[in-house]
Amino acid sequence: MIAKIARGISLYGAIAYNYNKLEKGNAQVLFTQKIIQSPDGSYTAGQLSRSFELHLLANRKAEKPVLHISLNPDPKDNVNDTDFENMAQVYMRQMGYGDQPFVVFKHTDTGRVHIHIVSVCVDELGRKISDKFEKRRSMEVCRTLEKQYSLISAADKKQEPRSPGFKRVDFNAGDVKSQMASVLRYLPKYYQFQTFGAYNALLSLFNISAEEVKGEYIGIPKQGIVYFALNRQGEKAGSPFKASLFGKDAGLAQLESQCYQNRIKLKNSPAKESVKDRIESVMRTASNESEFSQKLIQEGINIVVRRNAAGRIYGITFIDHKSRSVWNGSELAKNLSANSFNDWWNNNKKPENPVHKSSVSEKDVIMKPKTGQSPEMFDLLRNENMSHAYEQNSFDVLGGLLPQAQAEDYEEQAFEKRMKRKVKRRGL
Repeated sequence: MIAKIARGISLYGAIAYNYNKLEKGNAQVLFTQKIIQSPDGSYTAGQLSRSFELHLLANRKAEKPVLHISLNPDPKDNVNDTDFENMAQVYMRQMGYGDQPFVVFKHTDTGRVHIHIVSVCVDELGRKISDKFEKRRSMEVCRTLEKQYSLISAADKKQEPRSPGFKRVDFNAGDVKSQMASVLRYLPKYYQFQTFGAYNALLSLFNISAEEVKGEYIGIPKQGIVYFALNRQGEKAGSPFKASLFGKDAGLAQLESQCYQNRIKLKNSPAKESVKDRIESVMRTASNESEFSQKLIQEGINIVVRRNAAGRIYGITFIDHKSRSVWNGSELAKNLSANSFNDWWNNNKKPENPVHKSSVSEKDVIMKPKTGQSPEMFDLLRNENMSHAYEQNSFDVLGGLLPQAQAEDYEEQAFEKRMKRKVKRRGL
C-alpha cells in the first residue's frame, strides 16, 4: 500500500474534489470523525467545510493547514469497506492526527479502489501538528497495515520495472475515461509523430480518435482537441472527452510543440531509411493488401489506411514499433504514398519498387523511451491485423468548447500537484 500526503491552503479545493466524485456516484463517505452531518445521515459540502472552521480560524502560522491523504492498496488487493475504515483510523492515529476532525472518502472511478482522507494539520488551539520524519513514519504505518490486512507489499514491488500499461480501449468494458487516460498520458513519451494526422493514426491502434475543434465563445476564439473512444468497427462510441481531462500533454498546444520537435529529430534519423527499406522489401514479395499488412506486422510495422466513401485511398500511415516512429507514406518515398497504394490495390497497378540494400543496422534505429523500460509490443503485432480504415468526421465544435460549471473532475495526479504547489509570496 502506498500513502500520498499533500498539504494545501484551500479547504474548498480538497472538499470539492472529493464531493464532486460523491455526487457523480464515483465515491462514498466511509467514515467521519467530528464532522457535521444532516439528520438523515447525509453530508453536504458546506457541512464538511464548516467542520474544520474552528481549527482553521485558530491557525497560528501554518502556511498550508489543509491535509489531504490517499491510501492506495495494490489493484490486486480486495479490501472491504470495514477494513478501509479501520485502516484510515489506524493511519491517522499513528501519524498524530487521531484527535482531528477528518472525513474518509472511498473512490471507485478507476480500476484502483482507494481512499482519500481530508483533514487539517493544526489542532483546536491552532498549533501545527508535528510532521517530523513524516515520510518515514508513513512508510512504517503502511508496512504494518499490509501485514495486518494481508495486503501486497509496496516495498517488495519497488524493484519491479515500471512501464505504462498500454491497452486498447474496450468501450463495452466501462470506465472509458480511465482506459483512455492510461494511453493518452504516456503514449507521446514513447512514440514520435510529426503531424496531427500521424498522431491520430497511432491512437487508432488503441481504439481512440482525436479531433481538433474550433469555435467561438463570448466573442473569444477557442481551439482545442476532443477525444472519442472507437468501437470494434472503428466507429465513434459514446460522448467526446475534452483534452483537459487527460492533462496538458494531451492538449493541442503541447502536441503541436511535440510535432515540431519530432520533425527536427526525425529529419536526419536513420529510422527513416530503415523503415522505408523494410516496407519496400515487403512490397516486393506481397501480392495484395492483406498479405502486405501481415508481412509488415512480422517486421514490427503497423499500417493505417484511410479511405473515403468511394473506397479511394487518400492517406496511409506506417507505425514502426522498433524505432517507435510514425510516418506518412509520402514522407518516406513517392512510391509509398497514398496514390501509389490506391493504384496498386484499387487499379491493380503495383508501384515500381527500387532494389536497395540498407546500410543502416537495426540496432541503429531502436529507440529508448524517455523514462522507464521499453514496453512490450502491446499485443498490437500479435495475431491481429490492425489496419482498419477510418474516416475523419466533423464535430459540433461549439458543443465541444463550451465551458462547463466549475467541477473538480480533474485527474487525481493533477489535483495532488495543485495541493503541493508552493504558495507564492506577494511583495510588500
